[in-house]
Amino acid sequence: MTHPGSTGESGEAAGVVTGEGGDRAAAPGQGKMTSFDQIYDRPDPRDFFRDLGRWEYQAPHHAQGVFRRLAAARTRADGAEPLAVLDICCSYGINAALLNHDLTLEQLSAHYTSPQAAALTTAELIERDRAFYAAHRRPDAVRVIGLDQAANAIGYALAVGLLDEGFAENLEEDPPSAALLKAAQGVGLITVTGGVSFLSPRTFRPLLSAAQRQVWVAAFVLRTGSYQPIADGLTSLGLVTEKAPAPTYRQRRFTSAHEQQHAVDAVTAAGEDPRGKESDGYYHTAFHLSRPAHETTALALPALLRDA
Repeated sequence: MTHPGSTGESGEAAGVVTGEGGDRAAAPGQGKMTSFDQIYDRPDPRDFFRDLGRWEYQAPHHAQGVFRRLAAARTRADGAEPLAVLDICCSYGINAALLNHDLTLEQLSAHYTSPQAAALTTAELIERDRAFYAAHRRPDAVRVIGLDQAANAIGYALAVGLLDEGFAENLEEDPPSAALLKAAQGVGLITVTGGVSFLSPRTFRPLLSAAQRQVWVAAFVLRTGSYQPIADGLTSLGLVTEKAPAPTYRQRRFTSAHEQQHAVDAVTAAGEDPRGKESDGYYHTAFHLSRPAHETTALALPALLRDA
């Protein structure tokens, strides 16, 4: 899997794709979605922010407030038990950076695309980033475990302290390692902002089975694809999936008229309305949350998304 980190999908690679920025795809004008595969497994995230920044990539920005509210809700529900968040297709740890630090996606982009960053070696950047993230750490930071097949991206996120544990594994193709299953025992929230189109229940099943507490699964899914196969798989694991009817969230700007037309056609075929969204030049995602049935009534989805 490869993304967000994921572009088309948002596309990270977790047990599957890599990506916060986007799904695998063809070059502009030659296929359905532009490929950004070359930036998902670099030694550091500078190319990721430079290339996706040109197309106004913003999925983690929209997820930041939502994931913070969900993490807080899960922490309250579990009381003193420390919460662990598992970010699938975590790439360079961008969701972890935004969840646990007083930083915005815009600030991260400026940080990694600055002339000062360009002048550094990867080793020097890592040293700078350790201090950078430590200085912005929130007092309510939670434990974050990262899963992505991109070993370089995982290595960077671990080196700078964004991830407490990281696993370069692809659960769509291989069974999880014993170390990953052990780490999954304390997980109470699974997050995904990219790469969903490369995922199936095969990635989620062993993680949820290993967890020793109730788990919520929160995913931002491109409107050009269907989340139903994953939702059906989660149903068999005791989770009910709700799709927020509104709002939808911009993912990135289209790179070509061809890419836009494909997206408009796909969204229309799925029974959704592209007007004001894909027709205005951006991929849009819809938010899905899977929880045990009794928790869908105890805390309604609109309340969780309000002001996020």
